[in-house]
Amino acid sequence: MPEKNQRWIKIADHICEMEFGTNNIALTEAGDKAICVGRFKDAFFAFASKCPHAGGLLSNGCINEAGHIVCPVHGYKFNMRTGYNVSGEGYFLKHWPLAIRADGVFVDMGKQGC
Repeated sequence: MPEKNQRWIKIADHICEMEFGTNNIALTEAGDKAICVGRFKDAFFAFASKCPHAGGLLSNGCINEAGHIVCPVHGYKFNMRTGYNVSGEGYFLKHWPLAIRADGVFVDMGKQGC
């Protein structure tokens, strides 16, 4: 039985069709919302397309060796699993559960701001 407030949106038929750059970040859409999908080792995460600090496009940022999303504008770093700012500025990056299933790649947009 699905949890209350779940709203799974299909973003791709297969994870291989997503265009990850050398920065390991793919820009895509979930419904009418632009989001990013990050790849770190064998894990994938969905997060907001803009930094909560100054609106920097995170698809132009990178994922560092620790697995943190790094904003291209001021270098703020965010934990991909939790959205918490790990470089100390106190911001929180919206993120959503991501599921890779046999029938596609889905993001739960019902968990706003997770």
